[in-house]
Amino acid sequence: MGNAIARFMYGRNGMDQLNRALFGAYLGLWLVELVLNMTLKSRLVTSIFEGLLFALMLNILARMFSKNLYRRRAENQKWVNFVWRIRSGRKNAAARHADRDHKYFTCKNCKTICRVPVGKGKIIITCPKCGAQINAKT
Repeated sequence: MGNAIARFMYGRNGMDQLNRALFGAYLGLWLVELVLNMTLKSRLVTSIFEGLLFALMLNILARMFSKNLYRRRAENQKWVNFVWRIRSGRKNAAARHADRDHKYFTCKNCKTICRVPVGKGKIIITCPKCGAQINAKT
């Protein structure tokens, strides 16, 4: 039986990080629906949530059994990059905030963060990525 499932899933996407996140969203919406159903007892709210849950589960299953690996991997990579930007941005912001020896400026053109030492007075910072100049006081 296990071999048959392995043969069936060969060449299919399976569960990836995006599908796990969608499944987490599914469980969260399901819990919200249960709580609202117990408190409001509204058939309209229940049917709206059931429709959302049904569409979400169809999307999860379609992604899982899809044979278009190129497109599913591109979708998953976008999701992983998005999550990484959020996580690393928070970590880096905390590190920048703790750094008392440098001041950080963001380039208006390319959003690159430039680091300069504190106590240099008024200076002109040249962005290393795009070459734009920033007038700043350190």
